[in-house]
Order: sequence, then structure tokens, then C-alpha cells
Amino acid sequence: MDQEDVARAAERIAPYARWTPLVRVAVEGREVLLKLDHMQLSGSFKLRGALNALLGADERPTAVVTASGGNHGAAVATAARLLGIPATVYVPESVPAAKAAMIERQGARLVRHGVTYAEAAAAATAVEDAAYLPAFDHPLVVAGQGTCAAEILADAPGVESVFVAVGGGGLAAGTALNGLPVVAVEPTRCRALNAAIEAGLPVETDVDSVTASALGASKLGQVPFEVLSAAKVESVLVEDSAIVAARDLLWQEFRLAVELAAAAPLAAWLQRRDPGLAALIICGGNADWFPA
Repeated sequence: MDQEDVARAAERIAPYARWTPLVRVAVEGREVLLKLDHMQLSGSFKLRGALNALLGADERPTAVVTASGGNHGAAVATAARLLGIPATVYVPESVPAAKAAMIERQGARLVRHGVTYAEAAAAATAVEDAAYLPAFDHPLVVAGQGTCAAEILADAPGVESVFVAVGGGGLAAGTALNGLPVVAVEPTRCRALNAAIEAGLPVETDVDSVTASALGASKLGQVPFEVLSAAKVESVLVEDSAIVAARDLLWQEFRLAVELAAAAPLAAWLQRRDPGLAALIICGGNADWFPA
């Protein structure tokens, strides 16, 4: 996979997806770029990969099924609606209400199953007569997620690094396909990429974080791992408390109401004093919280 795959994805999804804003702001006296992909249709970057996977398939599926902690399900539901394809989304019983509501508003059938994402995924993959669309472990999904960073490059050619929150690795891998240095950010207790780097392959990890509904993959995808292993990637861990503080800062300073996973890149960036212009992908806004 390479940047050409991202370019093809960008062309496919352009009639359906938004080109989201990139804004230059000052935080604690330092300039940084915020890529506002929580403004994407479905409320997160995930729409990009879902659209590319459906549009780029050898044969357009007549029905689609997936499993999700929330954002991927909302993205598949939205992409399926845009393309006129029936969709079913399996979610764990712990799915946040805002994300479940988003899925149902898009017209998909929502099925709550199991305590964990893995249990929901096992049920979804057993469904017959529908194409299963993985959340991150698929080349077309990864290339689609890469269109977010492609937009950053087009709007700010001088960007020197991109900070990305990591769950299953699709967004980080897609970003890396653009040739940009990636700072891959994970909570300390939700570290699928960090563990994979240590082990030399994707391994099962524990998930215990306030970001679990979005970053709760217990194992990095094989496709993202292969891409990231060949790219310039730095793995960074941040505490949940720093992520919560960063989310609150985004609201207090810029009136950006985002989910916790979307604040992880800012939490990591605030702890560093690296020179150079960085972009932070604000990846999702499907949250249950209501700012004061």
C-alpha cells in the first residue's frame, strides 16, 4: 500500500464525504494545526474508510454488516445510507447512547450483543447474506482513513508531523501512507499499538480507559501493523487524566465539543516541546458529555 491508494480513495469518496476544516491556533503560546474531522459526516473520520471500502469493492454489496464500539458503526450506517445499501451494526451493550442514537438515525439496524467489542464482532461475522466490513483491518479502510492526512498536506504543505489517536490502527496507518511522521497516541491502559511494537506483532492487550468506546481495540489490526512497521512512527502513551484535561481545554478555549479519544493527540502534544509545526487530528465528536 502507498500514497496512490490514498489518492484513489480520495477520488472515490469526494462526492460523499466532507473536506473538513484545518485551523491554525495557539495553545499555551505555541502554534498547532487542528484537523476538525469530528465535523465529518457521521461525526468522525471513520466515514472515510467505510465509504472507500464499499465504493472500492470488486462488487458492490447488496447488504453490509459490521461490529463497532460506536463510531465505525455510525460511519458504516451513514455510508450505507448514502449508497442505498441496507446495514446492520452490532455493538456491545456498553455502547454510549450518543453513538447508538447516531447509528439508528442513519437508518441501520442496531443490535446490542455482548459485553465487549470482540463478542459483538463474533456475532456480526456470523451473519450470512451480508458483507462484513471491518473497522480497521482492511486495506481499503486504511486507505480511506488516509484521506484525512492527505487533506492536511494539501491545506498545510509545511506540516512536519501528525498526532493521531490509535485504537485498531487504521487512522494512524492511513496517515503514515502519506509519508508524514506520525505520533501515535494511546492511553496507558489501552495500548494495542505500543504492545505490538514491543512484541513485534499484534498481540491481545487489556482495555481499561475512559476512551474505550473509541480506542478500545484489544489487538492492533494486521494491515495497520504492516503499514506502521514500515513507516516513521513514534508511539506515545498518555494518562486518562491528561486526555480528560485536553478535552476540557478544547471546549474552554475553542468551544470544540469532542469525545475523549479526539483529545488524546492534544494531551500528547501538550506534554512535548518539540519544534516544528504539528497537526492534531480531532477524530470524533460523538460524545454523551455536555460541557458546562
